[in-house]
Amino acid sequence: MTRTRLALVFLVALLGATHAAVDDPLPRAAPESVGLATPRLRQATDLLNQFVAEHKIAGAVAAVARRGKLAYLEAVGFQNLDARTPMEARSIFRIYSMTKSVTAVAVMLLQEEGRFSLQDPVSKYLPEFRRVMVRDADGTMRAPSRQITVEDLLLHTSGLSHRTSELYRRAEVRSRAITLPRFIDNIVRAPLMEDPHTAFRYSEATTVLGRLVEIWSGTTFDAFLDERVLRPLKMTDTGFWARPDQRARLTQVYSPAAAGLTPIEIETVPFTERPTLIEGAVGLVSTVPDYLRFSQMLLNKGELDGVRILKSADVERMIVNGLPDAIVKTRNGVGWGLANVNVAADGEYGWDGTAGTIFWIDPRTETIVILMTQSSPPNPDSLRQKFKALVQQASSGASP
Repeated sequence: MTRTRLALVFLVALLGATHAAVDDPLPRAAPESVGLATPRLRQATDLLNQFVAEHKIAGAVAAVARRGKLAYLEAVGFQNLDARTPMEARSIFRIYSMTKSVTAVAVMLLQEEGRFSLQDPVSKYLPEFRRVMVRDADGTMRAPSRQITVEDLLLHTSGLSHRTSELYRRAEVRSRAITLPRFIDNIVRAPLMEDPHTAFRYSEATTVLGRLVEIWSGTTFDAFLDERVLRPLKMTDTGFWARPDQRARLTQVYSPAAAGLTPIEIETVPFTERPTLIEGAVGLVSTVPDYLRFSQMLLNKGELDGVRILKSADVERMIVNGLPDAIVKTRNGVGWGLANVNVAADGEYGWDGTAGTIFWIDPRTETIVILMTQSSPPNPDSLRQKFKALVQQASSGASP
């Protein structure tokens, strides 16, 4: 090989290594070096490809990290079936309710700064909540037994309802075309479903928290999130809409149809436009690499790459169950943490999104699993459970 040819090969290899270092959200590691079996991980990829071939999903991106190292990152299928745009590692997804955990981090960051107490009534900062009422089963309207607290919003024990509930749809509580203050006016006009702290009801509470972040910080919610969470964690592809330079990477949502899959739009204001409503509950778009960095920060108890977002003690408080035992029993023994995550009895925690995204974090094995599709319904043929089972079987000693 000539010196010129050798130099060219070396340069290409160097550029490739540099590109990988820039693109990888965490340092790479061979699966076996962190206690994972490559054959099982290959089976996980085969499963995703099978779901694409059977027209159950258009495509997916998945990642597995262990002990702070990236052991698996795969993209299969297509972002857009009509255009035949291949899915790639940095394809952008509507993460819907996985936004809630990011919002919770912003909230707890301000709590550390002493801007509020978790036991403060929401009405201390949003006087509109003084007029919220409870509707009893017989239709009677009355004042709640106690005021909603900030902690109630984080734990979904506020009595507020979900954005897709019949009550909120009839009252037109939520639209991506309204402002956050208008959203607050709308939601307090609808009655509470029950007294605060008497039941878990998954709700719009996290979008209320976004408005509180604005009041506590003195800046807009999206600007605060960008400055204090996203940029410090180098989550460069995460935001409340896909910028013009990102739109080619935004995936299409698909639903089952007679001929296979058909594209659908969940929102009237598309994610290619800046919405008027900046939603702490469901508003973000993101990528698997970006959310992996966010998850690793949680697993590291608030720090990543030498940048501390939250105190260790506060993260520990966020990722354990915060619900009373009586409410946990109504959830089949599954708890809920201030980080807006399900908390299992063994300590694993995580949450999902209505358009097909999900993450799991297992502190015992220092493992993070992220799977993103754009599918409605979000979990066709139990894809999530099947994928996770193969990753669990990839632990050291598992039979290939």
